[in-house]
Amino acid sequence: MPSLLPLSSARAAGLLAALALVLTSATPAFALPGGGKTPRAIVEADSDLPPPVTGVDVEEHLGDPLPLETRFLDSTGEEVRLGTLLSKTRPTLLTLVYYECPMLCNLVINEQVRVMRELGLELGKDYEAVTVSIDPKDTPAQSTERRRKYLQSMGKPETAPWHFLTGTDENIHKLADAVGFKYTYEPSTKQYAHPAVVTVLTPEGSISRYLYGTSFDRKDVKLSLLEAAGGRVGTSVDRIVMSCFKYDTATRRYGFYIFGFIRLGSLAVFGALATMLIYFWRRELKKGATT
Repeated sequence: MPSLLPLSSARAAGLLAALALVLTSATPAFALPGGGKTPRAIVEADSDLPPPVTGVDVEEHLGDPLPLETRFLDSTGEEVRLGTLLSKTRPTLLTLVYYECPMLCNLVINEQVRVMRELGLELGKDYEAVTVSIDPKDTPAQSTERRRKYLQSMGKPETAPWHFLTGTDENIHKLADAVGFKYTYEPSTKQYAHPAVVTVLTPEGSISRYLYGTSFDRKDVKLSLLEAAGGRVGTSVDRIVMSCFKYDTATRRYGFYIFGFIRLGSLAVFGALATMLIYFWRRELKKGATT
């Protein structure tokens, strides 16, 4: 019997060690060092989603004016003041991009070109366009290349008023801050992280609307231009249609506006009644003249 004691002691020690391991693994999370909070880096590493990019956003400044005194270089290399590029009678589509962007900028501009071809509005007659590079290393020669490419894809002459601009970091940031266009430079990739947005400007150079993403609805773009112009561009039918749609800030889209339709219907009924009254009044005058 005494020979069994060491074996029993070994078994007992093993059982105690196993019990301690179980108890340790079952220890509540709040009793662990750090309160059981998993570091954010581990959570992001285990997630399929990329970590959020800080400093990239759009802060809407609706109604605010652009810094029209800022100066840039056009595609010919000539220094121009931003205010001189606005027509004062037509709205403008403003895009902030950079020429070495591997994907997003091309998606935005290509989609803008597609919509501009299908708008039913004419570049230079109903609206204009300005594209500014956010990379101070971009050159007027690159502006010329991009400008020619996009105008040719639209079947427009090189004299069409789509301005491609480059500038200093100071002037670029003045414009970007005024628009609310928040972007950041990533030294590791040597690329800019930035939002995808087209800004609609009034003829006077104030911010009217923001169009987000890389896919634009033709109706939304057209209505935003008509709205920014305040009835100064487009046909009479366009202005009538505009009164039946209203911008929804929640969906960031233009939706059917029932009260606008009712107002138009009331005007149509009033016009019909007025026409009938004039017709009967003139007929009565003719009868009175013949008797």
